[in-house]
Amino acid sequence: MVPMMTVFVHESGRTRQTDALDPAWLRPDSGVIVWLDLAAPAPAPARVLSEVFHFHELAVEDALSEVHHPKIEAYDGYVYLILHGIDFEEAQHRFATHDVDFFLGVNYLVTVHDGTSRSVARMRDVCPRNDLVLAEGPAALLYRIVDTMVDNYRPEVDRLEDQLDRVEEEVFEHPRAELMRKILALKRDVASLRRVTLPQRDAVGRLARREFPFVGESLAYRFRDVHDHLVSLADEATNFQDRITSLLDAHLANQSNQLSHTMRVLTVIATIFMPLTLLTGMFGMNVELPAFVSDGRAGFWEIGAGMLVVSGVMLWVFRTRHWI
Repeated sequence: MVPMMTVFVHESGRTRQTDALDPAWLRPDSGVIVWLDLAAPAPAPARVLSEVFHFHELAVEDALSEVHHPKIEAYDGYVYLILHGIDFEEAQHRFATHDVDFFLGVNYLVTVHDGTSRSVARMRDVCPRNDLVLAEGPAALLYRIVDTMVDNYRPEVDRLEDQLDRVEEEVFEHPRAELMRKILALKRDVASLRRVTLPQRDAVGRLARREFPFVGESLAYRFRDVHDHLVSLADEATNFQDRITSLLDAHLANQSNQLSHTMRVLTVIATIFMPLTLLTGMFGMNVELPAFVSDGRAGFWEIGAGMLVVSGVMLWVFRTRHWI
């Protein structure tokens, strides 16, 4: 089970995990680098955000909320950042997004998430074994987590593209009405991907442009590389959306053509039966008619032959005019 509150401290060249947080470590001149990770925090442990770090109440409220769009905001002495990890759940046909909130200060980093972040879990495992992770500073630790989050996007996006290719093949090779549900599910997935990647690209772009004093020049280059990956993902999401729009149009056009073909066949059948119904109706009346046909059984076969001739002529006319 993921611990609710994890504290890592880097001091005198060594990184160690502690059970309590000393407020004196948060002073810029303390010489200590702190990483506090809150996984699915309850109200009591979450009070450390406002009572120890003294973060703004609106930022704390956003951090404890379940879902927010990616964004970055500068406060007095720290930066508040929201980013999203993704997990494509193909069985449910949806992207599951997991937002991670970051508070970046001069000598500390605070992460708040729901306990399902693979990127944070990986860094939490690496920190006790590698002193360099925290030795580079909280901004470098932020970069490592964000870079891992973006790297995790690639296999998930590839899985979405594979599913899009399969549905595209079905639409053109084996069209059927049930594909509409799959197309709309894909459309929802791509919309979720765009909703995450576009604002996330902009947020990381601000870090790459060194808009905040906590990010040095060397780290700005690293964030620029992450930003480039997000730009590529955003472009792919836009391309996916265009493909799905075209796929939906093709599917609707195919269904319309099938309906048109069915209506054409039914119309031909109804048109052919109109004169046949007229003939059978006339000779089925209980009144005397002119002797157009022979008496007795021969009359039935003569009427039947006449109906076949009328049907054949009508089919020939329809074929020559390319109606069928």
